Amino acid sequence: MSEHQENEPRDRARLPDGVLVRAARLSDAEEMTDLMNLPGYRAGTLRPPYQTIEEVRKRIENSSPGALNLVVTLNGKIVGNGGLHRLAGRRQHVASLGMGVHDDFTGRGFGRILLGAIVEAADDWLAVKRLELTVYTDNDAAIGLYEKFGFEREGLLRAFGFRSGEYVDAYTMARLRP
Repeated sequence: MSEHQENEPRDRARLPDGVLVRAARLSDAEEMTDLMNLPGYRAGTLRPPYQTIEEVRKRIENSSPGALNLVVTLNGKIVGNGGLHRLAGRRQHVASLGMGVHDDFTGRGFGRILLGAIVEAADDWLAVKRLELTVYTDNDAAIGLYEKFGFEREGLLRAFGFRSGEYVDAYTMARLRP
């Protein structure tokens, strides 16, 4: 069985040639750091500039139990990453998600592939009832993608994050599994 077949659930639509979704590995830390430091990628996150390989490696090593950390690759190059973090206690039915795509590969379907894998894992394997996220209000492409997957805007978070010298608003969005 190939690595592609091992990591792809049988019911998922076939991925384009050269594309693989898999769990993030400790050996991915350097390439993930490069991705996270790209200006477009970083602009959609709360990450400060100049992430170090050590910081990223620690995040991979110390991910919480039940967390899902994925990368999407094209011919072996990481072009996106994301995942979900399961909450605990009376919110154990909830997971928060985050994701991003390489600046040079946006608009090419990699976000859809990655989000599809995250949603599928949440619905079919992890019994997550509610997936939630925040997204900057000026990130129209991401908002459109999330809406295609059934996420709805639930609120406006004013002055949510500080980016490029100014405070920016974000939407809180969620998707409930029936």
